[in-house]
Amino acid sequence: MTASSVSSAVVLSAPVNPEQKARVCIVAITRHGAAQAAQLARDLPEAHICTAAKFAQAFDGLPNPVRAYEGALRDEMAPLFAGYDQLVFFVSLGAVVRLIAPVLKSKDEDPGVTVVDDAGQFVIPVLSGHVGGANAMSERIADLLGATPVLTTASDVGKTIPVDILGRHLGWQVQAPKINITRVSAHVVNGEPIALVQEAGSTRWWTRPTPLPANVECLTAFAQVRPDHHKAVLWVTHADVPDTLWSDWAERLVVYRPPVGQAADATTA
Repeated sequence: MTASSVSSAVVLSAPVNPEQKARVCIVAITRHGAAQAAQLARDLPEAHICTAAKFAQAFDGLPNPVRAYEGALRDEMAPLFAGYDQLVFFVSLGAVVRLIAPVLKSKDEDPGVTVVDDAGQFVIPVLSGHVGGANAMSERIADLLGATPVLTTASDVGKTIPVDILGRHLGWQVQAPKINITRVSAHVVNGEPIALVQEAGSTRWWTRPTPLPANVECLTAFAQVRPDHHKAVLWVTHADVPDTLWSDWAERLVVYRPPVGQAADATTA
């Protein structure tokens, strides 16, 4: 592709290391919330704790590092956003929204933010559900607590392909103008015919327990795509994408770049 092309693609996500563990911090500000957080911390010994100093004793005996703050929780937000990949709040949803509002940047930079209600019954991904991993974290926490995850992201609710992070666990790089991600995601969740062309990388990109949706047709070469039928294309390849192809499939093409040499049977993280 040329730098001058009006349809030039931008990299939306850098390759990730499947072995790299997320930096997690559990935040609690009430006595009951601290008790619930301590229960979760026992199952997440790698997680850090941020809690009001007067409730820090709830975490005595646990291996988790504890930050016991004396001031206002709002003063902890900037360091928390800068220091962690996942923030799990045992704080009311409304309070969390107000607390995080001043430090928000973008979905490509913000950590995943999850809220657990004070009774430990519901787990709600609030911010960066896909790119930040809050949806996956919410499901993991709900499983550990015996709670119900409350997901609102269309692709997760509909159990279909998450266009913006497909293959992320395999180290795939997503390449496309941002408008393409938006438009193609809409085609996917609306059940329109989608061509998924895989010419490279592991075939273990579908991680949901449910079958691949019927509107997604798996192909082995771009030449098999039917422009009169397929509304959008997801293309897993190492091939160069010419400007003419980006133009022909304007706002309907997303390209994924697997690591060079990745085996088709590569294991998932």
